[in-house]
Amino acid sequence: MSGFKESFYQNFIEKDRWQYLLTGLENTLLITIFAVLIGVAIGFLVAIIRASHDKNGSLKILNFICRVYLTVIRGTPTMIQLMITYYIIFASVNVSKIFVAVCAFGINSGAYVAEIVRSGIMSIDQGQFEAGRSLGFNYVQTMRLIILPQAFKNVLPALGNEMIVLLKETSISGYVGTMDLTKGGDIIRSTTYEAYLPLFGVAAIYLVIVMLMTAGVNRLERKLRTNER
Repeated sequence: MSGFKESFYQNFIEKDRWQYLLTGLENTLLITIFAVLIGVAIGFLVAIIRASHDKNGSLKILNFICRVYLTVIRGTPTMIQLMITYYIIFASVNVSKIFVAVCAFGINSGAYVAEIVRSGIMSIDQGQFEAGRSLGFNYVQTMRLIILPQAFKNVLPALGNEMIVLLKETSISGYVGTMDLTKGGDIIRSTTYEAYLPLFGVAAIYLVIVMLMTAGVNRLERKLRTNER
């Protein structure tokens, strides 16, 4: 027991090394939140374009661009996308590494959000479109006022799960030097030359956050099911 206390002190208390984890946690949450916002914005835009094309054959050029985007993003590793964003796209620009991570993860998340939202749109009965047109709404008004609110409600739990996945994916941010939670643990490990407590400490923090987010998603699902009765 004394050995564990000494190891805990060396890894987290001595020289305030716990601050590496705190700073990393703050950056991880910051990256996740803004990447989710970007992903949702891109995802809804791509989903609307693709759903519109599937239903009436419009927006062919935009639909082609969206299909290429989805194929490339979902077909390549997230880490490679992050490194391309940092070492190629923003190579000659002096920007924050956190900003680079937000852009990379936001663009990546957008591809998955797009398919989630598109499935929600396509799950709405065709009669809803016809009802909107019979009320005098054009296609855009029908989509905005009738279809999207229902689709968003249907896919909200899946969007919550996407946020959980995105949180865990940010653990690779350290590959471009971003000070995230995993990187904070690596700094402690490289200083104390102990792997056990830093790694398990980081894993425990991720686990707690994911459990809280999962509980929130589950509660949201129950609330949505209650409202449908």
